[in-house]
Amino acid sequence: MDRMRADRLLSLLLLLQNRGRMTAPEIAAELEVSVRTVYRDIDALSGSGVPVYADRGPAGGYRLLDGYRTRLTGLTGDEADSLFLAGMPGPAAELGLGADLTTAQLKLRAALPPELDERSRRIQERFHLDAPGWFRDAEPVPYLAAAAEAVWRRRVLRVHYRRWRGEVHRDLHALGLVLKGGIWYLVARAEDTIRSYRVARILAAEVLGGVFERPAGFDLAAYWQESARAMEAARFRGEAELLLTERGLRLLPMKFGAVGAVAAAAAGPPDARGRVRVALPVESLPVAVDDMLRLGTDAEVLGPPELRTAVARAVTELAERYGPPD
Repeated sequence: MDRMRADRLLSLLLLLQNRGRMTAPEIAAELEVSVRTVYRDIDALSGSGVPVYADRGPAGGYRLLDGYRTRLTGLTGDEADSLFLAGMPGPAAELGLGADLTTAQLKLRAALPPELDERSRRIQERFHLDAPGWFRDAEPVPYLAAAAEAVWRRRVLRVHYRRWRGEVHRDLHALGLVLKGGIWYLVARAEDTIRSYRVARILAAEVLGGVFERPAGFDLAAYWQESARAMEAARFRGEAELLLTERGLRLLPMKFGAVGAVAAAAAGPPDARGRVRVALPVESLPVAVDDMLRLGTDAEVLGPPELRTAVARAVTELAERYGPPD
């Protein structure tokens, strides 16, 4: 019997042990197989001595003999690893750990006493984590599995990578993977420098032989926190002084996230027309112009002068483009 089928039979056995009576369609949906496959697997379990019974009728289904419990609840290495992604089934599947996670959760629940099993079921029913942001399709990451393999096995990953300024070929010591806002990043060392690489920009990848030594004391979470802080600090080049309507003030957190929320909270008192002054951190001039246009007529740029001039020029070009035909 191949390993895939053996794992599926164990998952089926643990499902019946944890859930009690289940119909063939319910089992098929849980294991993501056809109903015909469920029938074959039930026959295989019965043939191996597992007491599986079929109850007929509208309330029927398959169940184990009352009191029967399997002790095959030891976790494999992959299943234990997958538990760290227990709240994120989507990312676990992207890393190739979806089936391991399902089996690991079933094994854990099979080993729990009834009161804790019911508590874990209630938590799973009432809390769900969905990592990606709204209104954005997930990035295709065809080389995520290769990156994950390199991370797990401490192998060098040879990549063809697309940067903003062109494409490069590099050999990376893969140190870790980070999922940020639905986007995967590979943290790796190349030429004695540790950097973050967006996995979706890997154009080709090959896991090389041999094992590299991880930097002594390297802490992935600490590195990412410091890297994110440095990125945020380098991102903003200055401040835009804005005059916002009441609606514009409400739009700041929605369009600019935490930066917009902080700026809105520090807004000055409203003037006679109900508009308020706000200092909003901005990036480079072209990015800042696009950001200001996102606020539409609910914002007036007061400064700096070069930003006000650039926004006025962009608005003039738009007015000419969308003006009445000659």
